[in-house]
This record gives sequence, structure tokens and C-alpha cells, in this order.
Amino acid sequence: MPQTVLITGASSGIGRATARLFARRGASLVLLARGREALEETAAEVRAEGAADVVVCPADVLDEDALRDVVEGTVVRSGRLDVVVHAAQVVAYGRIEDVPKAVYERVVDTALHGTANLARVVLPQFRRQGAGHLVVVSSLLASVTTPLMGSYITAKWGQLGLIRVLQQETRDVAGIHVSAVAPGGVNTPIYSQAGSYIGLKGRPPIPVYSPERVARSVVARLDRPRRLIQSGFANPAVILGFRLFPAVYDALVGPLLRVFALADDHRTEPTEGNVFESRPAGNAEKGRWRGIP
Repeated sequence: MPQTVLITGASSGIGRATARLFARRGASLVLLARGREALEETAAEVRAEGAADVVVCPADVLDEDALRDVVEGTVVRSGRLDVVVHAAQVVAYGRIEDVPKAVYERVVDTALHGTANLARVVLPQFRRQGAGHLVVVSSLLASVTTPLMGSYITAKWGQLGLIRVLQQETRDVAGIHVSAVAPGGVNTPIYSQAGSYIGLKGRPPIPVYSPERVARSVVARLDRPRRLIQSGFANPAVILGFRLFPAVYDALVGPLLRVFALADDHRTEPTEGNVFESRPAGNAEKGRWRGIP
């Protein structure tokens, strides 16, 4: 019997790559994101890759009622829900004082409250089944900080704390697992889709990985559940520098970010990007950079 897998953020980037990888394993897929158009593109791709079944569900992770409807509908159709991958996220660049309050809060809410909303509707179903796996796509920036990405970093630090709580609260059911995968720079459109209040678009910092590489790490968690795994060979060194040499780290991180994580060839007026609504034209599995496969 094929696994039933729900993926949020399935219209672009890591979520889209993960959907394709599960399709090759013959899974029944439920694809969730805010915009139908890009979800239908993902659906066509995963059908061609061999998915046993595909259901498209346009919804926002901040809408708990919509998430509940998706989960309940999935269980009615398939009888169970085996895996949930949470990859939905938005980004905004800018100093805390410059990013509009509504944009800042939406970035934080998407990671923090979106994850909590999903957990509230998914974990009760896992408990009824006695099994299930929630895999959350975290970030290197859940463990370190940089200037100009305060809303995203606040979102990811809060999300990682929430994930740890969920891991503690599900210890009473041996068949339930909550894992987190933390990539570094990944070649996805999230950077060019981001809100920006610095006059520039972002870019993935080196080393840049392909979304397929992160997707493989996500799928591998089904066989090897982990509290948190860093998907990127440079991540542990960056985290070690952040913790052991804070003064040096703080002196270097700003200049390094400006050189390696901002796209000088992509200047922009202040924009909220896709923070509040899907922008289908910018959705794709990969961005415009090269990623390590």
C-alpha cells in the first residue's frame, strides 16, 4: 500500500523537489501551497514521476481550519496519513527597523504559527493511528544569526524551539516521529521571491546546494528519524564559529553576507515580494544559481 504524504510549500523549491522524490517511491501525494496554478504544475510533474495519486489543495498554513479540512479529507480518501513534510516559508530582507511591521509578523507567523497549526491538526491523527512522521524543513539560520534577515531568523529560531517541544510531547507514542532538516544555501526561488527593504534581492550563500539534495535528506528521515540534522557540510563549522567565537563571528558576518548572500545584479525598490500572497510566475523547483547535487 503506498504511503500517503502531505507536503506544504509544494509549489516551489524544496517542497516541490521533495514531492518529486516521494512520487518516484510511488507515494500518494497531497500537495498544499497558497496558489493553485503552481501546485497544478507540481502535480503534473509528480504524476509523470510515478505518484500513485495526487491531490492539489490550495491553502495557507496560517489557516488552521483549511489545514484541518485537508487532513480530514486525506484520511477519508486514503484511510490514513503517514508522512507530513512542512516546507512552507517566506522571507523578507531588511533591518528590523526598516521592515514594515505587517511584513515582519507575516514572516514569523508563517514559520512559527504555521508549524503550530499544522501540528495541531496532524498529531491527533498520528495518535489515532499510533504512527506518523512530521518532517519540518528548518534552516542553518535557526542556529546562527545575520544582519538584514531578522524576521526570518526570529521565525526559524522560534520554529526550532517549537519542534523540540513537539518532539518532547510525542515521546509517549513510539510510532510518532518529529524530525527537522536544516539546509544552508539552496538553489530555490525563495531569494528572488522574497520581500526586500535593502534595495537588493538576496541569493543563496555559498556553498549552494540543489533542492534535490535537501529533499533526499528529508526522505531519509523516514528511515532514520532525527531531532535535527544539518543538510550542508559547512553548517557545523558556521554554528561552531557562532558559538565559540561570537566577537569574531559578529565582525565578519555582515561583510560576508553582503558579498556572498546579496545579488548586486538584482536591485529592487522596496517590495513585500510573495510574503502575503503567492506569485505563481516566480515559483519553480530551482532558482537561477547552480547547486551542488
